[in-house]
This record gives sequence, structure tokens and C-alpha cells, in this order.
Amino acid sequence: MDNHIIDQKCPSCRAPLKYSPKTKGWDCEYCNSHFTLKDLQKVREKKKKKQNQSFSTSGYTCKNCGANILAEENTTATTCIYCRSTAILENRLENELTPNAIIPFEKTKEEAIAAFQKTGIRKWFLPKEFTDKKNINEIQGIYIPFWLFDLCLNAKISGKGIRIHSFISGEYQYTKKETYHFEREGIFPFYDIPVDGSKHFDDALMNSIEPFDYKNLVAFDFSYLSGFLAEKYDLKKEEVKKIALNRAENTASSELEKNLSYSSKTIENKTMIPENLEGEYVLLPVWLLNIKYQEKIYPFAMNGQTGKMIGNFPLQKSKVLLFFLLIGILLSFLIILIFLSTGGYVL
Repeated sequence: MDNHIIDQKCPSCRAPLKYSPKTKGWDCEYCNSHFTLKDLQKVREKKKKKQNQSFSTSGYTCKNCGANILAEENTTATTCIYCRSTAILENRLENELTPNAIIPFEKTKEEAIAAFQKTGIRKWFLPKEFTDKKNINEIQGIYIPFWLFDLCLNAKISGKGIRIHSFISGEYQYTKKETYHFEREGIFPFYDIPVDGSKHFDDALMNSIEPFDYKNLVAFDFSYLSGFLAEKYDLKKEEVKKIALNRAENTASSELEKNLSYSSKTIENKTMIPENLEGEYVLLPVWLLNIKYQEKIYPFAMNGQTGKMIGNFPLQKSKVLLFFLLIGILLSFLIILIFLSTGGYVL
């Protein structure tokens, strides 16, 4: 299948055009023009009849400079490495692969870099790779495919609870043990349970930058992808709905157990019946940075909507050893000073 490219150029001066999280529109860096989504949709409709280019399934030809660029199978939006023009592989998001909705980026690249630097600024033992501006500037804005599930869960638990009472009567202390049978049930509606739809991204990392504010979901349009990378899902709805169900069941079970005031309890039976399970395909904004240190990749992710930053920093062993060496020298010096000030005697 050929790749249909949207190169997202400025309608006024033909320069590369990118979505701006600051203005919630498309700003041209060359002629200072500003465009709304409706503006670009009108321009796109006029162009559709004129486009007639073919592209290989493994890549595309940049319409700005003519370079042949490779693109991974699941990549749906990328940037030419030579002229920095945006390329959106539209046919990779057709039919069932078309997202239902998208949350546009609200945090800029500059804000993402500042958040990363702020997170590591007080980490004295940080390797230099994590303060190198060249590495930090490699941070990329990527739209990650997610499935959002809605369902209603009929939940019921039953089990055994034990209460232990201690009291004193006369000269003796008594312990009373009482055993109860309990049952709890409820109906729990769940909305927008997110599940990562890509095999490429670490689920734990993606879960850690939640939550997103799904009130800001808007109808999907290809123009939002300009200036960013994007992936299409490679995990189908049927493959991941069990993950959403597990999250819902764990939440419902915790709520039912919350008010069980026993010294100890055992859940003997648990029934969870889901109803009206629905899922929709959306794209969510994430800033990603991968830094390699001693043959290991350290990933960092920032929620492109809320700014929540997640990632683990390594320690540079040489800096740690140097620190303790300096502490040892300082302590030795203080002991010598005390020894000399007391005339050679340490009390």
C-alpha cells in the first residue's frame, strides 16, 4: 500500500508549518501567519484532488527536498531529517486505524526540557550525559496510541472477618476473638480507563504519567500531528480490554473492602460482571527522552498535557567515590586539628 503524505506547509509562504501548544493553532515561523484548524481543513480539501504521488511502504519521499526517508511500519507522523519538513502518513491512519479523538499538546518542547533539567538539577552524582544540552535537546513530542474503555461493573465480594478485643478484669487480661461472615456488593461505572495500545512503549512508564484530562479530547484531525511524531496502535482493542477490566476490578474490590473494619479478613468469593464494555482509539501527547549511559537506556516521559515528568536517574560511581573520599579527607583533617589543639591528647 502506498503512503499518502500530508506535508503541512504554510498556505501563505509554503514554509514547514507546526502545531503550537501555546497558541492552540498553527504558527508559521517564517511569515508569522497564524491558522486555525478550519483554515487548514479548507486548504487540504483543495489539495486532495491535485495530489498524485506514490511512496514505498517502508518510507516516503519528502515533498520539500526530495530526500528518501525510511519510516517504521507503525510511524504515522515524522519529520524529514534533512529539511525538517513535517510528513504525515495519512493512509496509515485510515478506516479502523483512524483515531476517534486526540488531546493536542499543551506543553512545549522548551517546557519539557525545563522540567527535565529541574528534576535533575540537585542530583550531585548525575553523569554528564544527563546534563549535556545536545542529549537533552533530543527530547521528542510523540502522540502515543491509547484505548479508552468505558464499562459498568457489577461487583460482589464475600468472606470471613475476625475482630479481636482485649480487656482486663481483675488481675487478668482477656482476649476475645469473634468471627463474622460479610458480603458487600455495588455497581461501579467507569469512564476513560486508559490502556497503552503500542508494544513499543513501556506500560509502567505510560501508566506513571497519568492522569490525562479527557475533557480536553477533541475530534481527530491530521493537522494536530504536524511538528510531532505519532504512532498507530499495534495492540487491538480485544487484546488489551482485559487490562482495563483488571484495573476496574481492582478498584471496585478496593472500594468494597474499604469499610470492612476487621482485625483481619479473608476474601473467599469475588464476582465481577462487566456490562456495556466500550473502547475508543485516541492519541495522547507525551514528551519522550532516552539517554544512554553505560550501555543502558534511561527513558524519561512527560505528560504533554499536564507536565508530569517521570524517569530514573543513574549515579555516576566515580562521583560517589570522590564524594566519600573528600568526606574522609575532611574528617581526617578535623581529627588532626583536634589532636593538635589539645596538645596531643584526645579526650
